[in-house]
Amino acid sequence: MNMNEYDVIVVGASNAGGMAACAAAEKGAKVLVIDKMNSTGFLYRLSIAAVGTKAQKKAGIEIDKYKLINYLSAFAQDNVDQKLLWKWVNNSAETVDWLEDNVLKPHGSHLYAQPDAEYHTLINTAFPTEHDVTNDKHEDVFYGKWVVEKAKELGAEFLWQTKLEHLITENGVVTGVVTKNTKTSEVKKFRAKKGVIICTGGYGSNEALMAKWNPLGLKKNVYSDSPRDDGSGQVAALEIGAWRDEEPAEIIFDRGSVPVGTNTNEYYVKSWEDVGYFWMGSYPLLKLNLNGERVGNESAPYEFDMNRATKQPGYLQVAIWNDATMDNLQKFHTLGCARLNWPGFYNTEENKQEIATRIKEGFIQKASTIEELAEKLNLPVENLKASVNTYNKMCAEGEDTQFGKEDFRLLPIKEGAFYGAVYGGRLLATLDGLRVNTKMQVLNKAGEAIPHLYAAGNASGGFFWGSYPDHVPGLTCSHAQTFGRLAGQQAACNN
Repeated sequence: MNMNEYDVIVVGASNAGGMAACAAAEKGAKVLVIDKMNSTGFLYRLSIAAVGTKAQKKAGIEIDKYKLINYLSAFAQDNVDQKLLWKWVNNSAETVDWLEDNVLKPHGSHLYAQPDAEYHTLINTAFPTEHDVTNDKHEDVFYGKWVVEKAKELGAEFLWQTKLEHLITENGVVTGVVTKNTKTSEVKKFRAKKGVIICTGGYGSNEALMAKWNPLGLKKNVYSDSPRDDGSGQVAALEIGAWRDEEPAEIIFDRGSVPVGTNTNEYYVKSWEDVGYFWMGSYPLLKLNLNGERVGNESAPYEFDMNRATKQPGYLQVAIWNDATMDNLQKFHTLGCARLNWPGFYNTEENKQEIATRIKEGFIQKASTIEELAEKLNLPVENLKASVNTYNKMCAEGEDTQFGKEDFRLLPIKEGAFYGAVYGGRLLATLDGLRVNTKMQVLNKAGEAIPHLYAAGNASGGFFWGSYPDHVPGLTCSHAQTFGRLAGQQAACNN
């Protein structure tokens, strides 16, 4: 075997790729991992979904697999491959347990299984799938570098700043990759005797591919929080005849505050820096269109919030609240990363600090009267006053007679200071990708496996459609890590 020959080549070193590398190396394969960045440790998600883990059993958490898969199928209107859903649910626990036992515990960390999945309406149906990576102090623990270290310990090699350009095939079999060094532009070829695994993520920061595959996503999203997602892995697979999802899927946070007057056709910021980040956008506040009118029940999954905005002028919404709202966020009882206090992102004071920062930056407006707030937000004054007055009346009566929001989520906006934010979507990742079977083999348009080509994570498809089911917390990460592990095991066992 020459120096450029390996058994398995993994393209991408994040959630799917790191787990694929560990799994293939565990099976005795000589593994090479390439990634176009300098490191990927910070990309590993802190919340991981699974069903039937050791942590859940210890916490007494039981999830009905049939109800969960039925829910996920219904959520996607059955625009998914149910065999992949079952493959995930039946293998997620083994993957998460492996991570905890082999990566987290050796570093003094563990998984916290979150039991709370309370919901009161059909649209907010939730499941307690969430596992949070933490320690005995209940701190967030960033473990990505440990996964890379584990892969190296098992024998995997890593080449950073190395980007996939093309796949190499011989008689229809994938036999290697052509790469380019992102710093020197040096081109190299590497041979893979057993398989190549595409773990390159989505395409959300490639505006040309967004325009082609997800044009509405360019309108309802004002930020892309994954600047590395250029779709290159998927494009390389398409060059050799791969089949991909024909409709978009995406995970969006409703947390993208923008300056007043923003035109979404001209505003699409790709950055790691959390520009305009507005965590409170995921709370069921009073939300209006750009005419100052309430148009729906704000108590819904994150992405439904932005879907609603696509039916309104400008593809944006306006959130309205006051000081009392920020002092009573616990009353909303939000889930996932919108949860108040750990394992959510913020506590009350941290949220107030973020709001103060966004005010200074010009992303959020503060006023002493509703009339002043309307002027700062460029909303019709009388419309905003009427919307706030109507909302306050319903809050006092304890019933949302317009759209049926739960009564415990009706918080009045009576006294100042008053706040408002114009906001759109933050695209975390696109989730439509290369079609795969339950062995993670990439398929061609005839539904046949392309020999020795695999895909996992957000580069793979068939698992999501349309909006992401965020009330199954940690599902994107778990989909990536579970299928990455399976892909690594399968590739390593090829003859």
